[in-house]
Amino acid sequence: MIYFNSFIFCGLVCMLGQIILDNTKLTPGHITTIFVVVGAFLDVFNIYDKFVLWAGGGALVPITSFGHLLIHGAMDTVNNFGIMGLFMGMFDLTSSGIVAAIVFSFILSLIFQPRD
Repeated sequence: MIYFNSFIFCGLVCMLGQIILDNTKLTPGHITTIFVVVGAFLDVFNIYDKFVLWAGGGALVPITSFGHLLIHGAMDTVNNFGIMGLFMGMFDLTSSGIVAAIVFSFILSLIFQPRD
């Protein structure tokens, strides 16, 4: 059942993004930003954690999970270090994904040539 829930959650997020893309003048960058902010907003009220429990890894795949992880890491470190923990913990949970994106982008930029 967890596979079905994962499929449904990811499918709904992707469908929502496609509907917004098709029916508005927003660019993919705008939609990505909106989804990150929505994921962060849902994590502030502990709603996204319920999605993770229900959909498992399916809730950790979409871009909404990035906002969730940013706020989740920041809130955990604030409890230990105060307001400075807000800045220290924001990238604790997301650092591996950010580093991977930078490294793979660099490697692919060496392989492929840009178009005019």
